Amino acid sequence: MRSNKYITGLFWDDKELIKAIKEIQDKDVAIFDVRTPFPVHGLDDVLKLKRSRLPRLGFVAGALGGILAFWFQAWVFTTSWPLNFGGKPFFSVPSFIPVTFEMAVLFAAISLVVGFLIKSGLGPGAETIIFDERTTDDAFLIVVEVNEKNKSEMISEMLTSAGAQEVKYVEPTKTDSHA
Repeated sequence: MRSNKYITGLFWDDKELIKAIKEIQDKDVAIFDVRTPFPVHGLDDVLKLKRSRLPRLGFVAGALGGILAFWFQAWVFTTSWPLNFGGKPFFSVPSFIPVTFEMAVLFAAISLVVGFLIKSGLGPGAETIIFDERTTDDAFLIVVEVNEKNKSEMISEMLTSAGAQEVKYVEPTKTDSHA
């Protein structure tokens, strides 16, 4: 169960951020979130994030789209509505290739967009938790949840000793993503 109470540590440099994350993790404190204004090389390795499964979703959806497109064309041109196009055979694989490829790409693209929105918790009606607006411009933020194991004083001292420029106790405000 989430406590909705957090301690945030603000950093101005990505190298300091990485160093601080390592120090905090060495003390067995779970980091709730890290906010950055741009992608930081190596951050996902330091946070030990698992590799995304979205590429698998794209491959499976693309293969499914290609198979369905090929099957549908084969069924239509051989069974449902066979037409003689200039003496070509009814089951002509080369003529099925463009539509099969396009449907594979379409299925993969749509499934990846939907999968990304679901996995990220985005989409219509999604609420965004704002810890500090400076993280959208030039600041880096480490967010640690306050609970029975992580006492606020201990976390504050840990973030300060790790080099945080500013440490705050936050009960985040939620805003509608369309505001």
